Amino acid sequence: MNNNWYKRYKFQEQLAPGLGAQPSPVWLKALALGGLCILTPLLSQAQATRAISGRVVDANSGGLPGVTVVVPGSTVGTSTGPDGSFRLDVPAAATTLSFSFVGFTTQQVSITDKTTVQVTLREDTQVLGDVVVVGYGTARKQDVTGAVAVVGEKDFNRGTFTSPDQLLQGRVSGVQVSNNSGQPGGPSTIRIRGNSAVTGTGQPLYVVDGVPLDGRSARPGLVASADIGAGADSNPLNFLNPDDIESFTVLKDASATAIYGSRAAYGVVLITTKKGQTGAPTLSVGVSNGFSTLLRRPEFLDASQYRQALTYYGVAATNDKGGDVNALDEILRTGYLQNYTVAVSGGGETGRYRLSLGYLDQDGIVRKTGFKKYSANLSTNLQFLQSKKLGLDVNISTSQFREQLAPITTDAGFRGSLIGQALQWNPTQPLRNPDGSLYVVAGDVVNPLANQEYYNDNSRVTTILASASPYYNFTSWLNYRALISVNYNTGQRRTSIDQRLINFPDLIDKGFASISDNELVTQQITHTLNFNKAVATSLNLNAVLGYEYTKFANAGSNVNAFGNPTGGGFGVFGLDYTNYIQYSAAGNRRISSFVDPSSQLQSVFGRVILNFKDRVVLTGTLRRDESTKFGPNNRVGYFPSFAVAWDLSQESFFPAERLSQLKLRAGYGRTGNQEFPAGSAQARYTLDENGEARSPLNARNDDLKWQSDAQFNAGIDVGAFDNRLTFTADYFYKTTTDLLFPTVPGEPRPSNAPIRWANLDGKIVNKGVELSLGTVLVRKDKVDVGFNANATFIRNEVSDLVGPAIVTGAINGQGLSGSTSQLIRNGYPINAFFLPQFTGLNDQGLSNELGPIAYSGSPNPRTLLGLSANARYGKLSLIANMTGVFGQYVYNNTINAVGNVGQIGAGKNIALSTFENGTKESTGNPAAASTRYLEKGDFLKMSNLTLSYGVGDVGSFLKGARVYITGQNLFVFTDYDGFDPEVNTVKRGANQVPSVGIDYLPYPSARTFTLGVNFSL
Repeated sequence: MNNNWYKRYKFQEQLAPGLGAQPSPVWLKALALGGLCILTPLLSQAQATRAISGRVVDANSGGLPGVTVVVPGSTVGTSTGPDGSFRLDVPAAATTLSFSFVGFTTQQVSITDKTTVQVTLREDTQVLGDVVVVGYGTARKQDVTGAVAVVGEKDFNRGTFTSPDQLLQGRVSGVQVSNNSGQPGGPSTIRIRGNSAVTGTGQPLYVVDGVPLDGRSARPGLVASADIGAGADSNPLNFLNPDDIESFTVLKDASATAIYGSRAAYGVVLITTKKGQTGAPTLSVGVSNGFSTLLRRPEFLDASQYRQALTYYGVAATNDKGGDVNALDEILRTGYLQNYTVAVSGGGETGRYRLSLGYLDQDGIVRKTGFKKYSANLSTNLQFLQSKKLGLDVNISTSQFREQLAPITTDAGFRGSLIGQALQWNPTQPLRNPDGSLYVVAGDVVNPLANQEYYNDNSRVTTILASASPYYNFTSWLNYRALISVNYNTGQRRTSIDQRLINFPDLIDKGFASISDNELVTQQITHTLNFNKAVATSLNLNAVLGYEYTKFANAGSNVNAFGNPTGGGFGVFGLDYTNYIQYSAAGNRRISSFVDPSSQLQSVFGRVILNFKDRVVLTGTLRRDESTKFGPNNRVGYFPSFAVAWDLSQESFFPAERLSQLKLRAGYGRTGNQEFPAGSAQARYTLDENGEARSPLNARNDDLKWQSDAQFNAGIDVGAFDNRLTFTADYFYKTTTDLLFPTVPGEPRPSNAPIRWANLDGKIVNKGVELSLGTVLVRKDKVDVGFNANATFIRNEVSDLVGPAIVTGAINGQGLSGSTSQLIRNGYPINAFFLPQFTGLNDQGLSNELGPIAYSGSPNPRTLLGLSANARYGKLSLIANMTGVFGQYVYNNTINAVGNVGQIGAGKNIALSTFENGTKESTGNPAAASTRYLEKGDFLKMSNLTLSYGVGDVGSFLKGARVYITGQNLFVFTDYDGFDPEVNTVKRGANQVPSVGIDYLPYPSARTFTLGVNFSL
């Protein structure tokens, strides 16, 4: 093959990324044909050869993994290992090697009379192969007019992750990634350009190899007892193996996201998985092991301080039980992890393949918690016919992950969840009796060790994401592609609570068992026609026209039971109660099932990109969505966008001596949001035990329509000194209207009044500036030094809202029932804190002195910061990444609920800050919600730090070995008094509105160290 063919081949590969499907007879035939194509060139290599080795680097990060290395005119090739090293047996007569990688200029290097070579690939925005994945196709970098950020594998955060979203943290301006829970496999919140979600999660749309995800997890929820709570959700991206991800493309502004229409209001994240590389089979192996410990903790009294506090507050000396216990330490541990990945890749001109397997086993730092995942991914890219115009891309990702969960929740009763029980445990009271048995006494004080021991909660989620994408290239400029996919998710959860946990009234002498099943299915078919050709002198047209149909289904069932207290409950037989739930008392057994109304989305879309002399680029997009979620009067929505870019670096007057690029961009578009329950526009009812309608659940609304988001964006891209310095700035102004909200009748509300979903009058504005800076400070053969930074400045405001302010921000804990802290109100940020103003204690310390309820701060950050630095000397490399969030407030519900002074009067522990406040406060002072517990949440965190050494080839079989050590969440600079200021504890917000920035007894964050090695065979 010649090099021009290879460029076109690589461009077609990017233009039509491989997707997957379920096996079928046609698929098996195609795979067999691909196998023959693979084996034939391998058999032909039985000739005289010689060995060539070397290393491929780029200007920024040193070693460049995944570079395709081939002998021009043959199928002999390989790909570089994790540190950019390669070794290849080439024909003895070979004189040249070709090196190619997406986003870099393809380079040919002479190997005449050489056994080793060192190659530096340069980024080049003018080459055909440098394309960016955008919605339903690709575009050259110089044709991108919107706010689009691409993060490749070399820029990912390092470390061990259960899901790939953490690879992005701090890497893209305008994107905030926050952990909702320190539980392995716990969910994250991703906000792109601020928060505008009155209801729903506000998460972006994830698209994996062209397949949009549902955004939900199939793990069933839990309703065991009002005292226990529901616990944290699972991460919907857990099914993906981060090692299989090649790149992320973040579409931030409406001119880039409008092609996804009704699901793109909160941005779009395109995930591209790794595909097979042309050349001889390569086996890549990754092995890592590590451990995790607690990152930081709120300070509560130790035994000595507690005894001092008893005297100080005049509490009965009988509360001193004579021991010295740290209950939090007793329920925590050092969590160990092991992670293994294996991938084999190869192929020839007409067929490429990649098969990967992964296994991750990670203990949580809370005892009896953990995450275990098995994953497999198969992708094939096949071409047929002598002309190779017919092709088939297949991608099958499957995984099963298992979670062991703890009773840690943000919506438990006043007895608290496991973390709260540990924090407020009397530090002088031993957790075990002298004989070693657990100390359990009826009442409101729960022994956290007993709760942990007597609680068992295990879930299992299985996912298959399969797609088949046949395509036909009519010409070099006209391509048809179909995509048929299914995303099948099934989850099971088994929970049991031992009857010996006598502190909870619902469970005393009975015990509890629950078995739940959920099933989520999304089916999709997409047809696209792509056109890319010069239609006139100096004018190129890149266009896509498409049709898409998607169907969503969700169903589940549950059986749960309490034991019979008069018959000894479930008993204590050494078996989990879920294994003999049929022996529970019939009257205490409940069976339930549900099926959501299925919803369908039918869409027609198109995009046109006009490029005039690589100077001026115009982009127009239009999508028409028709969704069954909405009322019959508003089922159709139109989502247009327009954008323009002017690349001054292509003009004759441009001073190109120092500046290599100066590009101006501007765009406007409209997107939508349909993230609310299916059937919300319909009249729905609950049923009684006889299957007859009992009460309305959801009122009908024929006029329910899309939540609308309009966004303007203006940006500039600058490159200087041969792109050793790059700078991007964007200004955005985003307006959200027609807010979706579950309304209820006015007061007094009828007891059986249904919710009625409606579109509120009002708008939410997010506006701001994003800045990104990339530098290469030193670029030499042995030394590379680079620094990157991004900053985002955001302002948020609610306006034109008709009617009363929306109440949210529930505050939980004993004596706090019904308390709220946040309002959605005109003239203030969304979820703004409105609290009684704490001015101190009265003279006797009997009560808080509280002023009127007033605006107290915003939970939405005003500044986001991401910093990264990389340095290489020879084979030794260092990469450091930091993230920062500033201008936000966090309500410390943990200190408010379980750290207040009133706890010590009830025989519980209190926070050290409460004891040291300098005023003798009465233990009878109620812990009312107020600004006393509102804190600044600014922080700067060392997210990950990696030190690696490129060993290179070892012997004749092991290639590109790299040894590394990584630290995650190493330290955090903050004045916040809780576990971690990086908090988005998802709570039950009043009126079904999610609260933001409230920290209540979360699963603590962990600090993790990992030692690993990568190599190829």
